Amino acid sequence: MEPRVIFEDNHLLVVEKPVNVPTQADSSGDRDLLTWMKDYLKQKYQKPGNVYLGLVHRLDRPVGGVLVLAKTSKAAGRLSEQVRENRFRKIYLAVVHGRPRESQQLTHYLLKNTAKNQVAVVPEETAGAKKAVLEYETLETEESLSLVKIRLHTGRSHQIRAQMAAIGHPLFGDQKYGIHVNRPGQQLALWAVEVGFIHPVSRESVSFTSQPPKEFPWTEFDINN
Repeated sequence: MEPRVIFEDNHLLVVEKPVNVPTQADSSGDRDLLTWMKDYLKQKYQKPGNVYLGLVHRLDRPVGGVLVLAKTSKAAGRLSEQVRENRFRKIYLAVVHGRPRESQQLTHYLLKNTAKNQVAVVPEETAGAKKAVLEYETLETEESLSLVKIRLHTGRSHQIRAQMAAIGHPLFGDQKYGIHVNRPGQQLALWAVEVGFIHPVSRESVSFTSQPPKEFPWTEFDINN
């Protein structure tokens, strides 16, 4: 799967990140989205030398969906400010195990184990712990799986995966946080479906969307894709 360009102007490049592609270069050495899209710009515009492309936010490797990149440092700075001030809207769909409550706001404190690339829910007073807040709405339930819509209020590593597992509803296919209910080889069912923000130059409110793939477990639910 190659990244799909959703929108492009002189300031922004909005793409659909495929699953299992790193957002940026990592120790795996696998081709990453940021380098991929720099090559795309270099070829499209026949640019010599290095191409600037700023990473505004990230998606975990197993997560697909809409991702925003900045084509200028000015755009990157203004978008990053919106991210810091929680004015950058990030909406996800996830398939989780069980039947969560109809809607709920979750607040936890997460501590990252860098060696394991995993976070743990810990008491608030734990040194190094970071506050994580999200709200979810259960859209549909089919047998033992539920489709939930999630809005992030903070952008912590593995936040959705850790917080949903903490309330007893781990994500389908999550091999880190749902080890007692998932089988090896299953794809993590988490998709970035929408981002919304103020355009860094025009100052207009914009939003961009991407729908999950037409495959299990997404096909168990009524998703407009």
